[in-house]
Amino acid sequence: MKICIYGAGAIGGWIGAKLARAGSAINVVARGATLDALKRDGLTLASGDSRVSVPVNASEDPSALGVQDLVIVAVKAPSLPAVAQQIAPLLGPDTIVLTAMNGVPWWFLQGGFGGPLAGAQLEAVDPGGKIDAAIPARHVIGCVVHASCALDAPGVVRHHFGNGLIIGEPSGEATPRARALLDLLAGAGIDTKLSPQIQKDVWYKLWGNMTVNPISLLTGATTDLILGDDLVRGFISTIMLEAKEVGARIGVPIADTPEDRHAVTRKLGAFKTSMLQDVEAGRAVELDALVSSVRELGERAGVATPFTDALLGLARLRARQLGLY
Repeated sequence: MKICIYGAGAIGGWIGAKLARAGSAINVVARGATLDALKRDGLTLASGDSRVSVPVNASEDPSALGVQDLVIVAVKAPSLPAVAQQIAPLLGPDTIVLTAMNGVPWWFLQGGFGGPLAGAQLEAVDPGGKIDAAIPARHVIGCVVHASCALDAPGVVRHHFGNGLIIGEPSGEATPRARALLDLLAGAGIDTKLSPQIQKDVWYKLWGNMTVNPISLLTGATTDLILGDDLVRGFISTIMLEAKEVGARIGVPIADTPEDRHAVTRKLGAFKTSMLQDVEAGRAVELDALVSSVRELGERAGVATPFTDALLGLARLRARQLGLY
């Protein structure tokens, strides 16, 4: 099986290293310091005191790698338009594209999902439909990541906690290709589940991080401090109730209360969100996939989102001041 990791950052590197350790030959599209490190040292996965390096075939040019059976796209959402422009040489008629990304993806309303919004294009995440044209939904299997990883250095991934992936077809079908992918990932030692509605899993994860991430951008605070402030937690809860209503309108009702979700996050302890890590590294932030998308879905579904709008405006302004949006 020809497997390519497009985006050998923290999550892509973690998945790629696990697959390589299980015996899969891994191709990687990378550039700059990451490309140099992968060619020189391979892909390194560190966890606790353990440190393992695996060889990979890395190239800056997707055409040098050719058509793949599986492409794992694990880039930050702001990088996706550039990936879409370059991914064509990797895609054959039957290529699977596994999207291991945060936030609402471009294919979210495909596969018959979305109620009255089914089939709609989300301008917040795919302006003009360019990503959908380059990576049609028929290639896609969605993925929700439940693992915390960071980069110690280019090509060196540190795994902190969590070992879970949830995958699923946009249509919700348990197709043979989805089952085969489940077996591949589980065989690499990743706790993988097949979802009957991957959009629900995407939305539930988003429900927690669409608030804490931007607030960490604004404050520089870790999650324990954010949720430990009564006023901030109340603001977060109000936004979550707006998003909960949006989800109910499009077919992803959430039974939990905001406080239920806060309890889940608190169990993880004090940690820096992925957005705060991006800010500290000077990388573009994922505000559109995490927040603008919810605002657009709310507008289309007829749900007022004044607190979501306020968070987006404040976070967007701060990110622009930092040159990260």
